[in-house]
Parts: sequence; structure tokens; C-alpha cells
Amino acid sequence: MPHRSAEPLAWLAFSAGGVLAAVFAPVVLFLAGLALPLGWISADHAHLDDVLSHLLTRIVLLGICVAALFHFAHRFRYTLYDGLQLARYGTVITAGCYGLAMLGSAAAAAVLLLNR
Repeated sequence: MPHRSAEPLAWLAFSAGGVLAAVFAPVVLFLAGLALPLGWISADHAHLDDVLSHLLTRIVLLGICVAALFHFAHRFRYTLYDGLQLARYGTVITAGCYGLAMLGSAAAAAVLLLNR
């Protein structure tokens, strides 16, 4: 039986993370960073707390965080491989990049799902 690479899964995580980060992150940043603080949209604190405490909202935010972290890990891995010509350290780079993405994902899950 031929050896199968996990490379397609890495590219899947890369493309999914890029799409989710490109579509949803600017919306979240605009709403939380500009529209609410500047008063362009009105939301009282109780309503905003209700929205952010809803499980579905937290799961969507977690998905955005996880996808963006794995997108970054894959991009940074290939930057180190090709850009800095460090392909000889491939195993260490791969474990470090994706390991940090998993740790960041676990931290995001802890913050988003365990606080309440």
C-alpha cells in the first residue's frame, strides 16, 4: 500500500483559514473595534452580553480563530521552508508551526467556551 501524505489536509486547513479570516474577521473587527465604540450602531451592554454569551456565537468565533491560526501556521511553515531555505529542519518546523496553532486553538477554546 502506498504511503499517503497528510499534505492535502494542511492545504485544506490553509485555504479554509484564509477564506474564513478574509470573510469574517474584518466584519468582527469592524463591529467590535469601530462601530460599537464610536456609537455608529447602538447596542446596550445587556444585549451585547446576551449575544456574546450564546453558545453558537462562541462556536463561530472559535471557528474563526482556529481557522486563522492554522492558515498562519501553514503560511509561516512555507515561509521558513522556501523563503529562509530551512527545509532541512522540516520536521521541527512542521511540529512547531502546527503545534503552536493547536496550542493557540486550545487557548481560544478555553477562553471562549469555558468562561461563563
